[in-house]
Amino acid sequence: MRYCCTVLSVSDISKARSFYESIFGLEVCQDYGRNILFSCGLALQQDFDWLIGVPKEKVHKKSNNVEIAFEEYDFDGFLQKLKGNPSIAFLDEVVEHDWGQRVIRFYDLDGHLIEVGEEMKMVIERFISNGMTLEEVSKRMDVSIDDLQKLLN
Repeated sequence: MRYCCTVLSVSDISKARSFYESIFGLEVCQDYGRNILFSCGLALQQDFDWLIGVPKEKVHKKSNNVEIAFEEYDFDGFLQKLKGNPSIAFLDEVVEHDWGQRVIRFYDLDGHLIEVGEEMKMVIERFISNGMTLEEVSKRMDVSIDDLQKLLN
């Protein structure tokens, strides 16, 4: 058995496709009209209720019980891109987790929660450029020095 994709219910396949292509640079590898698959393994399905055989009112928006997660090396540049897009509804402001990674959470056009986090390599580089040693970074992030070095390569 192998994992193949995650399928999101969308109300308008064209608008949803445009959103994911323009915001994240995703590329479609399969297009079946009301269902598309991006090369990263994310799929969009219009008429999800029909697909899974439930009434339309049983397909909920903004359930906040799952998120789609991305990482971005140029996190600050990505934030500027988001702030220039009036269709973005933010869950909150940027959060910095205990391990040092900054993240922003927002909703796509259909209310799916998305997290974009600073790429971990960038977090490590930021700590080192601020004068931390690898040992200090290791303790802050609660990971081994070997794992840090793997992330840096």
